[in-house]
Amino acid sequence: MRRLLALTAVLSLCLTGVAEAAGTRTGPAPAPKVYHAAPGATGRACNEVNPCSLETARDKVREAIAGGMNRDIEVRLTGGVYRMDEPLVLDGRDSGPGGHTVTWTAVPGARPVLSGGVPITGWRQEGGLWVARAPEGVIPRQLFVGGVRAVRARGEACPASVCDATRTGMIGAVKSGVAAWKEPANAEAVIRIRWRNYHCRVDRVDGDLLTFAQPCWTNSAGGTNRTGPAWDSTTVDSSRYTKVSYFENAVELLDRPGEFVYDRGSRTVTYLPKPGEDLSDVITPAHETLLRIEGASRVTISGLGFEHAAYLQPDTDEGYAGTQAGLTLTGVTGPVDHAGRHYTKPAAAVVVRGGHQVTVENSAFTRLGGAGIVLERGTKDSAVTGSSFTDLSSGAVYVGDTEPNPPAELRGERNTVARNTITHAGVEFTDAVGIWAGYESELAVDHNTLEKLPYSGISVGWGWNQPEAQRPDMRDNRITGNRIVDAMMVEFDMHDGGAIYTQGPQPGTVVSGNYVNRSAYGNTERDGNGVYLDEQSSHIRVEGNVLTRMGYKWVSNWAGYGIENLATGNWTDTTAPALSGRGSQMADNHTALVRLPDTAIQVAEAAGATPGGTVEQLAPDLARGGSATQSSTDGTAGAANAVDGSTTTDTRTLSRQGSWWQVDLGAVQRIGSVELWNDASMTTGDVEVIVATTADLSDARRVSLQGKALRPSLVEIAADARYVRVQRTGTGRIGLAGVSVHP
Repeated sequence: MRRLLALTAVLSLCLTGVAEAAGTRTGPAPAPKVYHAAPGATGRACNEVNPCSLETARDKVREAIAGGMNRDIEVRLTGGVYRMDEPLVLDGRDSGPGGHTVTWTAVPGARPVLSGGVPITGWRQEGGLWVARAPEGVIPRQLFVGGVRAVRARGEACPASVCDATRTGMIGAVKSGVAAWKEPANAEAVIRIRWRNYHCRVDRVDGDLLTFAQPCWTNSAGGTNRTGPAWDSTTVDSSRYTKVSYFENAVELLDRPGEFVYDRGSRTVTYLPKPGEDLSDVITPAHETLLRIEGASRVTISGLGFEHAAYLQPDTDEGYAGTQAGLTLTGVTGPVDHAGRHYTKPAAAVVVRGGHQVTVENSAFTRLGGAGIVLERGTKDSAVTGSSFTDLSSGAVYVGDTEPNPPAELRGERNTVARNTITHAGVEFTDAVGIWAGYESELAVDHNTLEKLPYSGISVGWGWNQPEAQRPDMRDNRITGNRIVDAMMVEFDMHDGGAIYTQGPQPGTVVSGNYVNRSAYGNTERDGNGVYLDEQSSHIRVEGNVLTRMGYKWVSNWAGYGIENLATGNWTDTTAPALSGRGSQMADNHTALVRLPDTAIQVAEAAGATPGGTVEQLAPDLARGGSATQSSTDGTAGAANAVDGSTTTDTRTLSRQGSWWQVDLGAVQRIGSVELWNDASMTTGDVEVIVATTADLSDARRVSLQGKALRPSLVEIAADARYVRVQRTGTGRIGLAGVSVHP
């Protein structure tokens, strides 16, 4: 018996050895091999007692893998700031060995931060201003004082009647005041046109003519033959150009505490401090990418911080000629390609190129001059999860590329962006989006929270209506369970987008279980959408979403070449026209709701990175079903259109003195507020909202609303009334898409 047991033991050891050689395990997994890194460390041991630098730790990992190590490996970073003059680069040599994983993570309880910033010191007081010299080779485009983003000094808007943009420059240097500035070549013009954002530096002033750095201005103007369809109608020299949003970075504009300017000639930063502010902690982003992963597999980045990464292109002559979603047109010339293959993504703190099974998790991206993370050039089976992104000049997460049919090794496939929190992205480059994806397949954008965004929240797809993009490698994407609140915020003046935005044919793609609240809420134009199936968006199912307080349509599929889309089982407080395109349908949706039912609230509460988020219940609408009349009609629609729950159909009066629209609530009721939604084809302005208990309005309470009515304009009333009238204060028409009366 003892001999039998001994032979069995020997056989077991032999089998174990064979299993390990084959890369399988029959017993407990061995503990990971651990290396330790610390800021400023110079040791070679890379252990807990004698930690090393990030680069030395990486080299130790490479040596271990090359030497045959076949178990998980961890590089543990102690807390503190790791100053990154160059990115930490991981490549194929840093891949997890034999199916194992290499993890770069924080020591438990520590907060390591990779930073591309440099401090600005040596401040001296000059009157009420503080001045310091910038470090050699650094152009301070962003400034963080005590961790708070300062504002580049900026002026007021300059209308097209003064700042007249042309293909070669801009007339209006004298009236705008730019000609009188001491150093106008420090300044930039910031222009927003529809979904595009431009930042071009002034090159010189000749009399009344402003000339801008090249190729920034050429790439911002029409006639390049290198932009997407109809985009020449949104260039700086197009008919849709209405103003310079503001000039910035001139010392003459330095008039508010918390503003700064940078002078290229003297290489000095001038800052107007807030009362009692301490300038001992002033950081400017100076170095772009902090971590680059090239062709590596089975690598995890966990629990790290990424701060103060720069975005250098906008400070070059390339400037920032925005195209869409934070991508720019660069270069002087290039192939004619209307599908936008040659557009440039923003610089990012972390870049993954050709990575397989790369995970970035539980990390924090903040105070960045560019974007958070880019996954590109054939990255597959990789994920960004459980991370936070806040205070970013550009977008948070970029996945994929703009080539519609790349070779197999460059296709983006089976990537995941899940349970991240994104707030205040696109702070500087306002055409950026929270999460962008190009031509991706089997992408999961799942249970993210996105709030406070200037343009679209989630954007998946590319190519517009171009022939090159009609049969792209793009399918089976899932945009599910996301919470998007306050997208397309009106203060940033961006248009023609949506909380969830798609382009291109994507068979098998699903948009479901998302909660969208307040997208373009308060816009003056009819282009702020909930789910926007733009251009060739096709074969997409929009199902079981909750969408409230939209500036325009809760779902939009306006293009005839967006085919076979289906919107079904969604909940919304408004209506939308039928979907365009062959085979597109709307079925069994719950529209024009005055209250969200429990099932919708459950869907909304489950959305986002953390379940149980706040859901804005709809306020009762006392006007719904009321008796509506108006002073006249132009024959296109009746007065009742403004109380049917739609904000896309309208009613219009003739243009006459004191034109009015009115609703009878049927009985005297307590009115707290009135919402006016402007007409879908015109913008009503300069009205009075009048409420009264009697039909002759003898006891009327009047509230004046000057300028354009928004989508919506909210008018506080706090009075008892039965009749609610909207009346022009002079000659003109009343045009309304909706009027809501709330208790």
